[in-house]
Amino acid sequence: MSEINEASVRKEVRAWLEENWDPNRGLVEWRNMLADSGWGMPHWPKEWYGRDLPVGLTLVVEEEFRRMEAVGVAKAGIRMLAAATILAHGTDMHKQKFLRRILTGEDTWCQLFSEPGSGSDMAGATTRAEFRGNKWIVNGQKVWTTSAHHAQWGLLLARTDWDVPKHKGLSYFILDMNQPGVTVQPLKQMNGHASFNQVFFTDAEVEPEFIVTEPGNGWAVATTTLMHERRGADSLRTWAMGYDKPGRIYEEERAEIATVMEPYKWYPQRAGRVDLVLPRAKETGKIHDPIVRQEIAKLLTLAKSAEWTARRARAAQLSGKPQGPEGSLGKLASSHVARAAARVHSMISGADAMLTGQDSPMNGVIAEILVSTPATSIAGGTDEIQRNIISERVLGMPKEPRTDTDRPFREVPKNTVT
Repeated sequence: MSEINEASVRKEVRAWLEENWDPNRGLVEWRNMLADSGWGMPHWPKEWYGRDLPVGLTLVVEEEFRRMEAVGVAKAGIRMLAAATILAHGTDMHKQKFLRRILTGEDTWCQLFSEPGSGSDMAGATTRAEFRGNKWIVNGQKVWTTSAHHAQWGLLLARTDWDVPKHKGLSYFILDMNQPGVTVQPLKQMNGHASFNQVFFTDAEVEPEFIVTEPGNGWAVATTTLMHERRGADSLRTWAMGYDKPGRIYEEERAEIATVMEPYKWYPQRAGRVDLVLPRAKETGKIHDPIVRQEIAKLLTLAKSAEWTARRARAAQLSGKPQGPEGSLGKLASSHVARAAARVHSMISGADAMLTGQDSPMNGVIAEILVSTPATSIAGGTDEIQRNIISERVLGMPKEPRTDTDRPFREVPKNTVT
């Protein structure tokens, strides 16, 4: 067998793309070809639509796709968290049923973790799943659920045992969102978007084969999902951009972005838009203000440090290391960058930063930044949660005193009626 290295991988993927890439194919047809070839997710196992390549060589494959301006598999949104979790913990049936349709983009997903009474403390979930007859019956409520309004499937964390400590009584399910027992209500955000939803379950059903691992092991599965989510949050999140080129596949990708990716289009603003700081400072003349210049320098230094943290996380991934606390380091850093960027944008634009509409700075983009950046400190685990993870798992500090982890969850005081 020939040696697998950067040159050989580049040669092979380039030859495959030159032979098969056709912008006039249908998007799903093309992504099915990618799944069959393994080039869509080359670091995945061969038996599950990959090529067993080292993670580090995926960058080579991505470079060749960009060179050809070829569309890749569907990677954006919760679907990749679902795929990573299913690959790590799912059964062969789960992988067979879901992974290909994740890659083709035919299925959309949402993450049903947070609840009104247990946002950051997800182990305190009170949504119930009871086994009745031959099915799991789910009752309860979730909130801050991105894309629930158009998701076919949900990653559900629910309580199946109330008589054990809270982390041990949770189970992890794959739930069909398109059933009568699931009600989705959009939540309007202060930046004008409605990416999030609250979801109500009233005797919603889950077939027994759609539990991920055994009952009571849900926290371990959820931890996998969360670690992938935090690692994805350790750098500037950008909204998916399609190629502005003619061809059926490009047109269908742009249509996908306009619908499936709609809830994520404000994500660059919630990261602070550090890229706009220098252009705005030059445009307004504030680049000559020594105090503003000093704050810009601080921000750029912080942003570069955060970028290096993200690169360390990426390097850990490329070396095959499991998801770890470096994701929390990166996520906390991104929160600091977002807040600092919002402050600098305010200094540059002054009171005009509060304006929206045609007469506002950048048609309201600056105002959107100011009302979007608080989300960075909340989504995917609050800054306080990340600090706890860092202090305990990185610095080796003792855990904070808890009174709710060593007794039955039924006896633990809660924020909601159960």
